[in-house]
Amino acid sequence: MTFTPAATEQRFVLDTVAGLSSLGVDGDIVDAVLDGAGAFAAGEWAPLDRAGDTIGAKWTSDGVVMPEGYRAAYQAYVEGGWGTIGSPEAFGGQGLPISLATAVLETLGTANCGFALCPTLNVGAIEALMHHGSQAQQAAYLPKLSTGAWTGTMNLTEPQAGSDVGALKTMAKPRGDGTWSIKGTKIFISFGDHDLTDNIVHLVLARTPDAPAGTKGISLFLVPKFRLNDDGTPGSFNDVRVVSIEHKMGLHASPTCVLSFGDHDDCIGELIGAEFGGIRAMFTMMNNARLNVGLQGVQVAERATQRAVAYARERVQGYREGKPTAIIEHPDVRRMLLRMKAQTMAARALVYYAFGQLDRANAGDGAAKARLDLLTPLAKAHGTDLGNEVASLGVQVHGGMGYIEETGAAQHFRDARITPIYEGTNGIQAADLVGRKLTGDAGAALFALTGEMRGQAQDVRLIALIAACDEAARRLLSVESDDRLAASYPFLTMLSVATCGWLMEQQRRAVEQANVDPAFRAMKQAAADFYVQQIVPEALGLKAAATADAAMLYAVDAETFAA
Repeated sequence: MTFTPAATEQRFVLDTVAGLSSLGVDGDIVDAVLDGAGAFAAGEWAPLDRAGDTIGAKWTSDGVVMPEGYRAAYQAYVEGGWGTIGSPEAFGGQGLPISLATAVLETLGTANCGFALCPTLNVGAIEALMHHGSQAQQAAYLPKLSTGAWTGTMNLTEPQAGSDVGALKTMAKPRGDGTWSIKGTKIFISFGDHDLTDNIVHLVLARTPDAPAGTKGISLFLVPKFRLNDDGTPGSFNDVRVVSIEHKMGLHASPTCVLSFGDHDDCIGELIGAEFGGIRAMFTMMNNARLNVGLQGVQVAERATQRAVAYARERVQGYREGKPTAIIEHPDVRRMLLRMKAQTMAARALVYYAFGQLDRANAGDGAAKARLDLLTPLAKAHGTDLGNEVASLGVQVHGGMGYIEETGAAQHFRDARITPIYEGTNGIQAADLVGRKLTGDAGAALFALTGEMRGQAQDVRLIALIAACDEAARRLLSVESDDRLAASYPFLTMLSVATCGWLMEQQRRAVEQANVDPAFRAMKQAAADFYVQQIVPEALGLKAAATADAAMLYAVDAETFAA
């Protein structure tokens, strides 16, 4: 199936939801970026998607080797300047809004989801160094990371330290010259090794001697694969080895590595920020990564929808009015396709809205920062839930052929499944929402959002859902921790759907006056109507779960679950 960039939809959402036009970017530049990224992705990255899945990255004695064509395609990405869109101008970037760079990353990921994880990780590394790195570290590494000439990684997880990051054991010992000797093992490191670039910049959480237990004793270190020469070029090997890569359900084009640091006691790192400041720096990376994982949900949903629509238009099966017909004419297939379109648009709106708030927060807008903090768990969790739902529907639209790998529908389902798990499971996102995000300011940010939505919502079903979110939130503020956590996931879904419904209504109003293709207008109106009339009422049905306490969950003991 031919990949079609969603540039028209992206431009519309950037303008009506992310508010890009108010950020001072010339419209011609926006169009040039979106159209250029689409042409590049369609020509260079999309053709490699199938090989990335069927061949995948390979672990060899020389390290990880990507499938044929990947290095050339990545170098074309670097040479085309696609990594520089939202990177800081001081370090070789173009300094354009993050929301515009988000649209570029969406296009790349829709063309080749696994491959796009590589530049996605760079964004987090850049953010961490911009906020916490020294001037020397920024000067040495940011120009290369900003262009993508070097890639970055996040090294948090260890065999005994998954979601409980405070249990990590990797050690950093001072060498007496301001640098540190790093020793330990990290797992689940996306693009921890590859042959795309000449260097890889690992950001590694480690514990220093006599550090306090738990998260308070964690520091962040910069550990390149190759140490730098005096002229800034890659030099000697830094004793960072890939021990293996995981055999995964999906995302085969993204090597998920086990990395060993300091096998020969010759791994040197530099402290980023203050000692014991690792958690603060980690959340700089993680919050950015969580938004971008939500964007992965959009990527998968868009590609799965395109594939399902193309198949449904071509596949002739059954009759209507006595004549053979394509399956797209059958009501149940129409229901699935319209749901796929609506959920994909809703996920994109939610994620782009969050990135629009990030642009404003970076400019010093305190209200936008508070809104962004609230939206981050919604964008990550709901965006990836929708990516999985849409990919599953895509398989269903294909029928039996969806279960056959050659159609490609199953790849989207397999690729999507990790997204609700990594960068903090969606359950952790829900816990964050009802914990720090709700109780941290006594609900001020949440009620500011629901108040704004309530003032603009038009459909009675959406108004009712917003009211139910308010009611559930007030209850959650008054109950014990276990009761909040028991209700957290249904509450997150309710609030996410309410926010998406609000944004879909905004788009429906805007498209009526917009100078757009009539088919685009009709599809946007139909999807928005479907969302508000059918998906919003479903979320209202979660109110019982979002207002229940934890007692039912503990009605039986752990042993009884094995009965």
